[in-house]
This record gives sequence, C-alpha cells and structure tokens, in this order.
Amino acid sequence: MGRKRKPEVGFVMAVVFLLLLCSSVSPLSDEGKALMTMKASFRNVANVLQDWNDVPNSDLCSWRGVFCDNISLSVVSLNLSSLNLGGEISPAIGDLRNLQSIDFQGNKLTGPPKLVILQMDMAIHTFDDIMRVTENLSEKYIVGYGASSTVYKCVLKSSRPIAIKRLYNQCPHNLREFETELETIGSIRHRNIVSLHGYALCQYGNLLFYDYMENGSLWDLLHGPSKKVKLDWETRLKIAVGAAQGLAYLHHDCNPRIIHRDVKSSNILLDENFEPRLSDFGIAKSIPTALPHASTYVLGTIGYIDPEYARTSRLNEKSDVYSFGIVLLELLTGKKAVDNESNLHQLIMSKADDNTVMEAVDPEVSVTCLDLNKVKKTFQLALLCTKRHPLDRPTMQEVSRVLLSLLPPPPAKPTSAPPKPIDYSKFVIDKGQKQQPQLKHQQQVKQENNSSDAQWFVQFGEVISKNTL
Repeated sequence: MGRKRKPEVGFVMAVVFLLLLCSSVSPLSDEGKALMTMKASFRNVANVLQDWNDVPNSDLCSWRGVFCDNISLSVVSLNLSSLNLGGEISPAIGDLRNLQSIDFQGNKLTGPPKLVILQMDMAIHTFDDIMRVTENLSEKYIVGYGASSTVYKCVLKSSRPIAIKRLYNQCPHNLREFETELETIGSIRHRNIVSLHGYALCQYGNLLFYDYMENGSLWDLLHGPSKKVKLDWETRLKIAVGAAQGLAYLHHDCNPRIIHRDVKSSNILLDENFEPRLSDFGIAKSIPTALPHASTYVLGTIGYIDPEYARTSRLNEKSDVYSFGIVLLELLTGKKAVDNESNLHQLIMSKADDNTVMEAVDPEVSVTCLDLNKVKKTFQLALLCTKRHPLDRPTMQEVSRVLLSLLPPPPAKPTSAPPKPIDYSKFVIDKGQKQQPQLKHQQQVKQENNSSDAQWFVQFGEVISKNTL
C-alpha cells in the first residue's frame, strides 16, 4: 500500500492561520489616516516622523508629538515644535475632532494657524469655523476699540457669543513667555474675572477669545456717548464690590500672584445683570512670591497709574489698589479720571481739604442713595487707596471687606441670628472718651457734621489698618 496524502489538511490549516492573522490586524483609524495625510504635506520628515506610518496595528498614540486621551485614546494634542518641518499644514487636521492644542513653533509651515483651546466649550471649533462666522474678522462684527486691541463679536455653534480681541502687537518680545502667560490667565476661574477660552496666533494678529459681556464696560456706561443705562447708587456699589473681589482674588488667591497693571473703568466689563468682571490681562504679569516686584518700564493708563510706580518702576499689588481707588472716584462722581487738563484725583483731594467733597457726587447717586454717609465712607476709602505711599494703602481684601459692609444686608434667615451691625462711630470718635451715652451720641452727630473729610479719611484708615471691620 502507498503513503496517504493529506493535502486537504494542510490547506485548511493555512486558511485558518490566515483568518486568525487577519482578525488580529486593525486598520489605521480615521485619526491615523488624518495624521498620515498631514505627514504627506510636510517636508523634511525623514528623520523626525519615522514612526508615523500606516502599518496595521500601529499605535498612533506613541507617535512622536502625538498625545492622546487616556480613556478614549483620541488625539487631543500635537506638539511638533522645533522639528524644522516645511510644507503646508493639511486641512486634514480638521478631522482630529478632539484636538485641543497644537504647537508648530520652530518650523516653516504654512496653512491653518495655531488655535489653542483653554476651555472645553470651544473644543468643537476650528480656526476656520471662527473665521467663517466672522467673515474673516469683518468690520461689521466690531463692537469696540481699545488702546491695544480691536474687539469683535462671534456667535459659536452653541449660540453662545464670545468676544474676539485682536491685539495690535503681532510680535510679542518672547512668544513662549506670552503663551505661558495666556495659559495662566486661562486657568483662572472667578465670577468677577472674564474667562479666557482660547487664543490663536495667525496672520490676522494674535487673537484672544473671551466671554462676551452684554453691557459693555463701566467706562461706556459712565462716560460713553449714549449712556444707555443710568446707574443708581446700589448698582454702582455692587459693581465696586465685584471688581474689588476679582482683584483681591488675583492678588491673594492665585499662585503665583497676578498683578493686573491696568485697572480702569474700561477694563471692568458688565454682563446682562451688571455683574462686573475684570478684563484685559494682555499685559498682566505673574509675579513669583520670592522675587522683588520690579519692572524696567511702566505700563498702565494715564490717570490711573500709581505715581510711586511711575517714579520708581517698581510694581506691586498696591499699584493696582491705587488704580482701583481712581475707579471708585469715577463711580462716585461720574467724571473721567482725566478730562482734558482736569485730573479727578487732584480735584477730589482739593475738595477733601476744604470739606466740600460731597459737592462732586454724581446727581444720579445723590437721588438714589438713601444714606449719603455710605457715599462719604466710599470717598474716604477711595482716598485711602490712593495715598501717596503704597504701604499706607489697604490691601484689596481689606477694600472688599469695607465695600461689602456698605451693601444692604441680605434678608436674615429665621433660624440665624441677625448680623452684628458695624459701628461706624469708631471712625470719628476717640475711643478713650468716657461720656454718657446721650451726650456721646450728640457729640458724635456734631463731630460727624463738622469734621473735615481729611480727618475722616485719616481715622478711617486707622480703623482699616487694625482690621476691625
């Protein structure tokens, strides 16, 4: 008998092996295909993007410069900086739907610009989306101009409006430092600080994407040509409180601390409920706690700049306190910080010396404030904020506490004890006096009516410095 031949068995085993092999091979994902399309549009890739390949089962999350989400494994970031790449950035980058940040610095690439997302509500948008909505930043979308920027309104896919601030200076001295600063600003979360949602560095200029504020700036409402809304005393006081709390957060709760450098009424924006938010951190600086607060040049706006900072170029948080004091004077008087040759601070100081400061109060404040003593105390606080020597000025935490004490108390809950009222008599009464209550009250009223604003302001400062409020 001859040998048995079993070709059928070998054939079946080969087929099974091929089927198993094919079942273990995963084709390149859509994101992988997008990355390969991008690679094809680059030049000088031979030595730097060798691991970008379309080999089956290739792990694109391990490719050079590609960073993926740990759970979904989708591409969220590309960092191809300083690889000396040439060519174009392919539109296929738009197929990376979950991409949040891109860094192509140090290359010679052309194409869609860098768009950095700092808050997730913009993550579904591309630079082309924003340019399409605003018709490449058409003039008809302009809502305001500033000393350093033009502001546009853009409505996102979610129907949420954002403000696009196009900076006039397209070339920061240190691009890396500029971006680090923007990322620091984008990490700030506070109800009284405008949120930075993202930024783009492109041929149109450096673009910053912020919350859009329906009621514009405090400057617009106080000094603008239309003055579409009259601000009563309580609204002004609430604006002052919110702005003070936002500034106090920057000074005392951020790490590293942040000095605004350009506090002014045009940088206090108001939402639909007139809730204030500090804006324009394009020149804000993160100040390391251990380093001296020094600067080689003075930044700010005439009328708001701390004279001591202007004289020495040494910057600290008290420079912002001075500027905030000028904003308080604007709220109280309705006058500009500088109007032609008139300086608001000098005007109020002259009136404080001859006890006529209340003559400068905005009529809208006079007719809507039920207790003008609160207006007077706010004047005193503004003068304290603008004292010549920075060490004599309060901190923004102290300023916030004083302004909060001037607000009407909220309705007390039935189960809670009523708040203890602040005894403002301590501002004008010598604590060493031993008098009968009735006589003491009569002298308090007399002294309150006769004492000069300068005396009030000095004693008020003593109380704040002792943290008794």
